[in-house]
Amino acid sequence: MSALWNADEPVSLSPERKIEREAHKLEKRLCRQVGQAIVDYNMVEAGDKVMVCLSGGKDSYALLDILMKLRQRAPIDFELVAVNLDQKQPGFPADVLPNYLKQLGVPFHIEEQDTYSIVKDKIPEGKTMCSLCSRLRRGILYRVAGELGATKIALGHHRDDMLQTFFLNMFFGGKLKGMPPKLQSDDGRNVVIRPLAYVAEKDLVRWAEQRRFPIIPCTLCGSQENLQRKQVGAMLREWERKHPGRLDNMLHALQNVVPSHLADGTLHDFATLTATGVADPEGDKAFDTEEFAEPAALPLLQVIKL
Repeated sequence: MSALWNADEPVSLSPERKIEREAHKLEKRLCRQVGQAIVDYNMVEAGDKVMVCLSGGKDSYALLDILMKLRQRAPIDFELVAVNLDQKQPGFPADVLPNYLKQLGVPFHIEEQDTYSIVKDKIPEGKTMCSLCSRLRRGILYRVAGELGATKIALGHHRDDMLQTFFLNMFFGGKLKGMPPKLQSDDGRNVVIRPLAYVAEKDLVRWAEQRRFPIIPCTLCGSQENLQRKQVGAMLREWERKHPGRLDNMLHALQNVVPSHLADGTLHDFATLTATGVADPEGDKAFDTEEFAEPAALPLLQVIKL
């Protein structure tokens, strides 16, 4: 009985209370990470109308959910409009998203375009459909953004998506290119933002379960298990399992590029490089062996530290 009166003894929480506390911690982390990404890259400005592209997957649901929370506490005024592209895939539950968005009370637009038939007609059976599907979808969403007066287009790509894209380009494209948190669209008329840039996919999985989003699977390409992106994703998950913190450190690396220590002559003038006779504390220690921290001890990017 004395333990009940001992102030140093930890208070036992009920299972329900533990779940509630973990959910609260997750929500705070997600809001902090999204808010930090928005600030770091000036993603949302006063008076913006942000078009949130909603696919029916966990990532875009979470994006809209978190942006709605941040909008209530943000120091600036901005609008949100949710947009879904109904691509007319067989069996697509067309009523799910409208019903969900009506319950949320957020302005929304459903754009109906039969891109499914085009992709099926143009891509041979067994070939990857993502490239053509993405191009068609992108063009339609750019047009809709203009029609709705949107100033920013928000996509639900997260940290793991960005790292997957980096390795896909390196392994299969022969270039160091990733998925930036913010960019000008290829039509030159839109600014695309990725507010989930600092968010780990595993946290989005947990958040989707807690919020019970009405997930709609992609029946067009979701069954293509041998896609290169899925293979790279599996590789990253295995790395994170064996070496916790590695993915955070890789994201940090994308924000800490040293062109003089790569090999791209368009980013650094190697051709005319000569010895100046002036010591450079940031220069290469040409004959030194590089030293790195142990994988488990790699420094995490402060704003995404869990």
